[in-house]
Amino acid sequence: MDPFVRRLVERLHDPAQPLSRNRHFHTFDTPEGRMALKVFRRLNSIHRDILACVKEGRRARLFRHVNDEGEHRIELHFERIAGRRVSHLKAAELELLARLPGVRDALEGDL
Repeated sequence: MDPFVRRLVERLHDPAQPLSRNRHFHTFDTPEGRMALKVFRRLNSIHRDILACVKEGRRARLFRHVNDEGEHRIELHFERIAGRRVSHLKAAELELLARLPGVRDALEGDL
């Protein structure tokens, strides 16, 4: 992951120093900025689903299967809707996801 994209994603997730997308619109109007927003939204969605699994009393599972592109597989099971979500994350994305509140505890020893 590009270091600039990574830093933007970190700043978007940082509650102490939030990065306003409106104030910094010029930053997010670049290819790197658009990529950072895409990663940010995707990680937020996975984060919400992981916390929903925990709330339902289920456990999110991280499979250590790494494909040729270096992506890790995360599988979430939802009892409420009898469904599941499978996501493939790059190592840098997985590292950023692990920093979000409640994720390490939810994935327990899988990280």
